[in-house]
Amino acid sequence: MMRLVFITLYAFVLCARLGLSWLNLRHQAREGAVVPGELEDSIEPGQLARTAAYTRDRARFGMLHTALGGGLYVLFLCGGALRWYDRSITELAGSFVLRGTSFFVGLVAARALLEMPFSYYGTFVIEARHGFNRMSRALFFGDWAKSTLLSLLFTGGFAALACWLVATAPGSWWLWVWLGFVGVSVLLTFAAPYLIEPLFYKMEPLTARDLAAGVEQLAEHAGVRVKRVLTMDASRRSSHSNAYFTGLGRVKRVVLFDTLLKQMTEGEILAVLAHELGHWKKHHVLVRFGVSAALTLGVLFVAHQVVGAAFVPALVGVETASFGARALVLSALGSVLAFPLTPVGAAWSRRDERQADHFAVELSGRARELADALAKLARENLSNLHPHPWYAKFYYSHPPVTERIRTLRHVASQ
Repeated sequence: MMRLVFITLYAFVLCARLGLSWLNLRHQAREGAVVPGELEDSIEPGQLARTAAYTRDRARFGMLHTALGGGLYVLFLCGGALRWYDRSITELAGSFVLRGTSFFVGLVAARALLEMPFSYYGTFVIEARHGFNRMSRALFFGDWAKSTLLSLLFTGGFAALACWLVATAPGSWWLWVWLGFVGVSVLLTFAAPYLIEPLFYKMEPLTARDLAAGVEQLAEHAGVRVKRVLTMDASRRSSHSNAYFTGLGRVKRVVLFDTLLKQMTEGEILAVLAHELGHWKKHHVLVRFGVSAALTLGVLFVAHQVVGAAFVPALVGVETASFGARALVLSALGSVLAFPLTPVGAAWSRRDERQADHFAVELSGRARELADALAKLARENLSNLHPHPWYAKFYYSHPPVTERIRTLRHVASQ
């Protein structure tokens, strides 16, 4: 009975995700032949056909990926594979820490292997078909191997630490694991730009001195000291573009995709960076980290209270289960129960983006340039210009690009 309830809930969430994607795809098919008024001077009708084709291909592939991935996951949990896997790990590993670590490392390895064909198809078929992919197969498999190895190392290290804490402090492990999670998150924030990103990208100082000086001056107005302005060789992998700040506190590194430098003017780049500075000035990243940490603390406390309960393995039709298997089942249940909160997080993110746009205009006075930059990003990335309103409200972390451009151009005209 418990397994039937869990499968029903999981199937409902999976169908809801697929239904929203289908609505979005149908809406784009009905409305996608019309260029929005905000982009009439940026996108030609002929290019709209490319946008529609790219949106259609990505949506269909995404729905297939969601259906297969979700189906395999619930089959693994409830079809007997979890029971077999859990028993195999228990027989092979001796100590509690080794069993728990092996359990999660094995899952990460299996997931990496299962996801690789989807990633390959997305890169060398869909992205290549629409002119975005620039990766060689050697680079693709090299990136996959490095990212998988890093995932295994991080998962193994943190799982070993968490399991040791569970065994050492059974009454308070939830608090110590949470402290470990926060510590590792902060450490990775500091270490990633120096230890992880260079494994995948080549960083070089920005040679355009006027732009570098403009970036430093803009950051200084916002109260940020720029340590370095770097360019990233993103064009080796894709023609998509971006820019971001890294670092905690007032000292930052600025990273610009080389594709961004080719697509935009200096004023547009500064407007985009002013938007990113807005996130720092409004404490968006810090607040999100704090909320995430608080939610994680609550989840770990609840997990501590119920992980040993009989209903946990019963949810997937298992009589007995290891600590790792119970944690996995609780994680799956949590993802199902948290699904209705997805639009809440998306709405919060969209509010932050609007605030960052507003700050960017106040800081740089470049409302027109920011609107033009967004129009170029939409054109170059073949963004869906006609998302279904329900889909956008449920998933979009940014307001639809036409809404942002409309607002910015209204400000620029005043």
